[in-house]
Amino acid sequence: MVEKKSKRLAISGMFIAMGVVLGNLIYIPVGVSKCFPVQHAINVLSSIVLGPLYSVGIAFSISFLRNILGTGSLLAFPGSMIGAFLAGVLYRYTKNKYISAVGEVFGTGILGGLFAFPIAKYIMGNEVGAFFFIYPFILSSIGGSILSLVILKIMEKNKEFQVEAK
Repeated sequence: MVEKKSKRLAISGMFIAMGVVLGNLIYIPVGVSKCFPVQHAINVLSSIVLGPLYSVGIAFSISFLRNILGTGSLLAFPGSMIGAFLAGVLYRYTKNKYISAVGEVFGTGILGGLFAFPIAKYIMGNEVGAFFFIYPFILSSIGGSILSLVILKIMEKNKEFQVEAK
């Protein structure tokens, strides 16, 4: 039991480190937000490998560290965490990686985009429309979800990198 938790914690740490480092290398600036496709790929991968709760914790940690380092924005929290949760829950109940990826796109793109509006307006002081963030969040999450599916396909073909699904 302890060994399994230690393994999950180590994998979570690796996902967080990759998200903080790689997320800063690959991003798409759109208006007042920065779209990080690497974050969405990590959301799907961590949802499949570790489950929804770990995935949400990883998404929160990456967003938190990026904000502390000055490389992210507050808008990263709602999109990444909702997308990670939905991807994880859908994978848990369907065991289908494609449905998990769709959950990431819907959770981040639609729901996260809507939840970003009050943060942008009332906390960041940006006057934007309620649907302003949906389009860039969807674009970023589609790119990241496709990236995660490619990585999973490579892992399936290579027996050394078999995913132990949660």
